[in-house]
Amino acid sequence: MAELVALYGDDGHPTGEVVDRARMRAENLRHAATAVVVRNSDGLVYVHRRTDTKDVYPGRYDFAAGGVLQAGEEPYDSAVREVAEELGVTGVELRPLFEADYADDHTRYHGFCYECSWDGPISWQPEEVAWGEWVTPQRLLELLDERSFMPDTVSCLRPWLDAWR
Repeated sequence: MAELVALYGDDGHPTGEVVDRARMRAENLRHAATAVVVRNSDGLVYVHRRTDTKDVYPGRYDFAAGGVLQAGEEPYDSAVREVAEELGVTGVELRPLFEADYADDHTRYHGFCYECSWDGPISWQPEEVAWGEWVTPQRLLELLDERSFMPDTVSCLRPWLDAWR
């Protein structure tokens, strides 16, 4: 069964139109997505590399877990679902950071950004995550210059990154 996605307007709210994910990607329709930065109690940030089979930006590095909101899904619930699916992070409170908009030739969305603290094991979803490690915020800033990261994560979480500079 096709995954259904609610389209979002420029005002950051659902338009009422629902399409399947394939159409949303093919036509680069504006939707909503989440991003969750996972940190541990030592302040380290979890960085991972996406699998080469991802539909957008395969093989890129990322410092947030997240994804597309399904039709009828609340942003917080989507973020909880995504961080559990991708990294096995469960039972933690997500702290809202801010909302941001992103658009390029591959994806257009209204983003809901969160942060959480997790000291448990990381458990990758094999279809989505190929590699990962904990890094200091300073090392993350260095990695952003050394490796190809998700441009939408970097853009949407720019205020969060700027706090570390």
